[in-house]
Amino acid sequence: MSTLDTSGRVLTGWNPEEPENWSAKIAWTTLTISTYSMILAFCVWFLPSAIAPKLTEIGFKLTESQLYWLAAMPGLSCGLIRLIYMFLPPIVGTRKLVAWSSLLYALPMLGWFFAVQSTETSFGTLLALAFACGIGGGSFSGYMPSTGYFFPKRLTGTALGIQAGVGNMGMSIIQLLSPWLMGFGLLGITWIAPQHAGSGQVWVHNVAVFFIPWTIVAAVLAFALLKDVPVKANIRQQIDIFTNPDTWYMTLMYVATFGLFSGFAAQFGLLIKNTYGPGSPLADHFDKSLLPLGATYAFLGPLIGSVVRMLWGPLCDRFGGAIWTFISIVGMGATLAVTTFYLHPTDPAQFPGFLWAMLAMFFFSGLGNAGTFKQMPMIMPKRQAGGAIGFTAAVASLTAAVASLGPFIVGVAIASLGTTAWFWISVAYCAVCAVICWLRYARPGAPFPG
Repeated sequence: MSTLDTSGRVLTGWNPEEPENWSAKIAWTTLTISTYSMILAFCVWFLPSAIAPKLTEIGFKLTESQLYWLAAMPGLSCGLIRLIYMFLPPIVGTRKLVAWSSLLYALPMLGWFFAVQSTETSFGTLLALAFACGIGGGSFSGYMPSTGYFFPKRLTGTALGIQAGVGNMGMSIIQLLSPWLMGFGLLGITWIAPQHAGSGQVWVHNVAVFFIPWTIVAAVLAFALLKDVPVKANIRQQIDIFTNPDTWYMTLMYVATFGLFSGFAAQFGLLIKNTYGPGSPLADHFDKSLLPLGATYAFLGPLIGSVVRMLWGPLCDRFGGAIWTFISIVGMGATLAVTTFYLHPTDPAQFPGFLWAMLAMFFFSGLGNAGTFKQMPMIMPKRQAGGAIGFTAAVASLTAAVASLGPFIVGVAIASLGTTAWFWISVAYCAVCAVICWLRYARPGAPFPG
């Protein structure tokens, strides 16, 4: 093998499995910058979920179903965009992938910034802007396999766990910051008139514009500091992942873990609002001021899932990912089953049971998201592993139609089928995936341990 040369934009002699042909500094620099960009990506992805609950309060004439559609639409576009991004790492390289993606995140933010300033903005326009926000979630299937090129297999669980876990925190960051950002005139744009809600003046547009400067910083850092690895493959060379049965089995696992996580994270605020909050049937019998607000708790689910995903990476490196994926899916199915008993409350006192059951589900989802991304590099060839990671990530958001998993279908299903039926479908799917995971990957003597 040739000697490692890191002086150019493209690394030569790069082989993470050989210490003399690997640079830890370059690997961790790549992880740091791409993870920073991914935080912003997930902020963009969940922007409609943060804004949607406020729209009717500031004068938009939208139905409950339309609000669910706005929160769900980024999940549909995310799935489609991930099917593109999964092929990009070996074609365009890490540097351009992260840099140009970071700049693209600003476009839907600008759109929402202008759209919410007028209640005359049509639902169709809002829906299109929500669709555009899918670029944030879509880039995930490019970032993760790209980062995987920079680390040896012994560290992939830790590295990808950190990237996905910290990156996923963008969901919580935007949900947590949104109420605060809406509460005052943002420095530099105080000339824009606030919107008026029942509680007084609000600045909903702040949420959209606040993150734009940070995306520019991410792009500059990527162009200046990132490098590319000599892994090249065209689309035809990459589609052989579909001949590997583990691509499909791992897709099923990831739909059960990340699909549920992202889907319910996107709808968590609205689900609380419409089940226990001022928008629920409880408001007809109890003081609205005493009912929980979705915005108060919306950030907790994504935060828990993201932190657990990050923390469990080293444990996956030590014990393998398969056993944690199995525990995750079993735990998610159990907690979702418990949650069904709290979906039609007769008293606000039932809310803590609902909340803790859902938070437990988010906890278990974090275990599985860490586990699956440890499994794929271990059970698949290195070139295929990157593509499989991208594909499973795409399918987890798009084919969720099969199993109620993913932001798009979760939102649409809740609006059309009702929460109880959809929760039980999710439980059944988890049961099927748990059996597959145990027999093929997790049991002692499994044919494909990982």
